[in-house]
Order: sequence, then structure tokens, then C-alpha cells
Amino acid sequence: MRQIEIYCENTKQHYTYPLGISLAEIADELSSILKQKVCGAYVNNKVRELSFEIVKPKNIRFFGLNEINGKRIYIRSLFFLFYVAFKKVCPNGRIIIDHGISNGYYCKTKNTGCKNIAGLVLRIKDEMASIVAADLPIIRKGLHMETLLSEYEKEGLHDKVMLYSEMGWLYGYAYYLDGFINYFHGHMLPSTYYLQTFDVEAFNNGLLLRMPDDKDFGRLQDFVPQDKLFGIFREHQQWAEIVGADNIGKLNRLVLQGKEGEIIKISEALHEKKIAEIATSISESKKKIRLVLIAGPSSSGKTTFSKRLAIQLSVCGKTPRALSIDNYFVDREHTPLDENGNYDFESLDAIDINFFNQQLIDLLDGKNVELPKFDFSTGQRTFTGKTMQLGSDDILIIEGIHGLNPDLLPGIDSSVTYRIFVSALTSISIDDHNPISTTDNRLIRRIIRDAKYRGYSALETLRRWESVRKGEEINIFPHQENADVMFNSALLYELAVLKKYLEPLLKTVPENQPEYAESLRLLKFMNYFKNIDDGEIPPTSLIREFLGGSSFSYK
Repeated sequence: MRQIEIYCENTKQHYTYPLGISLAEIADELSSILKQKVCGAYVNNKVRELSFEIVKPKNIRFFGLNEINGKRIYIRSLFFLFYVAFKKVCPNGRIIIDHGISNGYYCKTKNTGCKNIAGLVLRIKDEMASIVAADLPIIRKGLHMETLLSEYEKEGLHDKVMLYSEMGWLYGYAYYLDGFINYFHGHMLPSTYYLQTFDVEAFNNGLLLRMPDDKDFGRLQDFVPQDKLFGIFREHQQWAEIVGADNIGKLNRLVLQGKEGEIIKISEALHEKKIAEIATSISESKKKIRLVLIAGPSSSGKTTFSKRLAIQLSVCGKTPRALSIDNYFVDREHTPLDENGNYDFESLDAIDINFFNQQLIDLLDGKNVELPKFDFSTGQRTFTGKTMQLGSDDILIIEGIHGLNPDLLPGIDSSVTYRIFVSALTSISIDDHNPISTTDNRLIRRIIRDAKYRGYSALETLRRWESVRKGEEINIFPHQENADVMFNSALLYELAVLKKYLEPLLKTVPENQPEYAESLRLLKFMNYFKNIDDGEIPPTSLIREFLGGSSFSYK
């Protein structure tokens, strides 16, 4: 029998195996060395599931559920398990996996024929547990597109029929579990036995599918109340219904009908309406608002939002003034270090809280204050003679990642503050069972912006992203519910516009780099969108912060 050689990065050893051996068989043979529950592998830096057969010499690194692609595989497979259990309990029902919330996924149900939600939850959970105990295989098949669409139609997956019928593909892939067909736009686990950790609860007139803990897949993530975040998702899904594009298939159909301009105009008008409402709320507040604090994760569009809010506050008769927290860093020698010994500029301790608060107190007292300027090249605070003095109708707009942290302003009366959380909470989905990650939306924006304005390649941005996300989880997201209001900066049309800018950048990521797998994942995802030209996007649009062509200055 013909033999092939592989190199396993986990063990740093070469091995010889029979041609056609599967990753699952190799993982079983190396299980005593790998010492983890393997759920997939990088094969020449491409993500592969365990059923993948090796027919050429390959470089392989197995991964478990504790890595990002392991987590993604688990979540997709859990979605399929949940879908099958729901359809067995409610054959004529429809389940929509809507968006991530409260460390789980919110799911809407339709036509369940069940008035007792608690009883429905118990039946679904029991069915899921039964399927897991049976260790049923999750089988991948390639089908001629005509056959695939026919099977999706019979299953009632009309959203998938709409999406794939416009792609122009000859063949497509689907997965089967216990006689049900579906597709979750990525790799899956080999069987249901892996899916030991989950829960289902009644939640906001729907269901919450709860997820395992990132660091310990044997336990559930803690439930985190996120009522304000849930509210902003609901609002934007209503916007998506106004436009008629709550999934990619519907958006593509509108594009093919030549309605791109209409989509852009409505989306931008909805943004402007929301910003105007926020400005009115600030100006008409019974409290005397003097400080507006704006926070949000990377590439959420905080800067453009701040500038547009300032315009709307001016319309309301206020005088907006801007102040940057970045000028209040402690001198470099006092900057805290992270666990790797590097400067941790995202820590709240990197800000001179006492000095910052004293300057704000003086400004609110009407004093003329000399403002600092932080010199990032020397790591020292300087003064250039620039001063500020607030008038009675002046409102100070302060943008920074710590804007919602209650420890930022210990010396300021909270009655004069108004806090805003800005993030790109993607409201469009791929289809009924595949929400789009809001993190992906921001990553795509950042790759394009970094290349255009900062001279970073897509490889460099992808390499930094894990560290960026880690900082957000520590410094931003735990405080988001402290906001007085949330603003969703995502635009329904934006991914279709960003596609043509992103794809050439991702194609520069070399195959020999670990980030190659992520570039391929994003390329595959963007392939679902029909292009929308950016010509009709106004110069004040938030997306111009990333594309260029904005009428705002970002210096």
C-alpha cells in the first residue's frame, strides 16, 4: 500500500501513514501524546474537519475546543443539533438563530403550535440529550446544485434556496444529521457525542441557546444580563425589515434588482435619525448634561459617530467641544505591564485618573485650563499652551475605550454625564441559522483601514487581532450595559461594499502563515455578497472612516 508522510506540529515529529488515512484516525493514534479532545486540524494552514483524508504529504496541527476554530466548530455543530431537535419536536415550526447575547444565542420561534414555552424548552432539551447520547454521525456531502436546492426546498430552508440560487455554483455542500439536511457555513464535528455541554432557556419571547465556557468546555458560560444590547439588536432588525434585507439572500436580490442606491439612502437616513434622537435626548434631559462619554471596541466607528453627534448637538443649540483621553496617559515609565512584560496601554491604570478628573472639575467650574498633549514618541506629557474654557451651553465630548468604566470619573457627579456605547452589531444574517459575527464586521473594517491609513498588511492586522479582542474583553465589554444609550454603527449594505476592498488584501496572506486559515474563512464568507458600489455613499457616512472619502478630518 502506498504510504505518505506528514509532519505533526503538535509533536514536532514526522510520521508515515497509508494513503487516504483520515485526520480522525491519526488523532486516535496520537491521542496519548496530544492529550486533548481533538475536534479539527490545520492542514497546510487550512482548517479541516476530522473526516478529511490525507492523500499528499502535509503539515498538520491538531486543535481542540479551546482554540477559536475549535469553538467555531463546536458552535456550528451545536446549532445543527439544536435545529434537528427543534424540528423533531415542532415539525411545522421555524427556528431562527438570531444573534449572540448574554453568552448564548437568541433564537426566535414561529409556528410551534406550543403555548407552553417551558414545556417546549424541556422537550427540545430532552431531544438534544437523546441525540447526543446516541452519538449520531454528522455527515458532509457534496451535491449538484440543482439537487441541493431541491433538498433545501423540501426541508423548508427557503432562505438557503434564495442565497444559493444566485451564486452560480455547479456544486455545493450540505450536512446531514438524523435524516435532516442543513449547512452552517463551516466545518463540523464528526458526531453528536462531542456536544456534551449546552442548555436551552426561555428568553425574551424566544429561546436562549447557551454555550460552553471558552476555557472549560465542560461548563456553561455564566449568563450575563444584556437588556440594552438586546434592545439595540431588536431596533436594527426592525430597520432590516424596513429595507427588506435581513439576510444575504434578500440583500443580493435587491442588488440584482438595481436597488443599491435605495438601500444606501435608507440605511444612512436611519443612522442620522438615531444620532439626532440621541442629541435631542442629551439636550432635553432634565439633568444638566456637560460631559458625553463615548466608548466602543476597535473599528466600531466611534470617531465619526462623535463628529456626527457634535453636529446634531449644534442643531439643538449646544456647543460641543472635544477632549481626548489619549492625552492623559501616564508617563511611559509609569505605564503598567501586561503578563508578557509589554506596555499595557489599554489598562485603565495607563491613564492619569487624578489629573484627568482635576482638569474636568476645573473645566466644569468655568476655569481656563491648559490642556496636555501626550507625545507618543517620547512617552511623556507635554504642554503647548493650548487652553480650554467651557461656556454654559458647552458640552464636552470625550471618546475613549474606558468611557463606560465607572472608575474613570471618581471625582465627577454622574448627573452631568451621559454615556454612549458604540459598536457594529451586525443585524443582517447569512440565513435563518447562521448569524454574522459582529467581531467579523469590525475585523473587516480594521483590515481595510489599517491597509489604507496605517500601512499594515492584512497579515499584520490578523496577527494583532487576538490581542485587540483580549483587551476589549477586559476593558470594554464588561461595562457596556453602563451606557445610557447604545448606537449600532453597522450599516445593512456595508459588507457588500467592503467586499471589493477586502478581497485583494486577504489574498496577500501567505499560505505558510498561521493566519492563512483566517484569511480563507473571511474570503469564503465575503463570496456570498454581491458587490455594491460605494459611489452613492455620502461623505458623512460612518463607513467613510474606513473606506476614505470622508468630509470629516481625523487628525
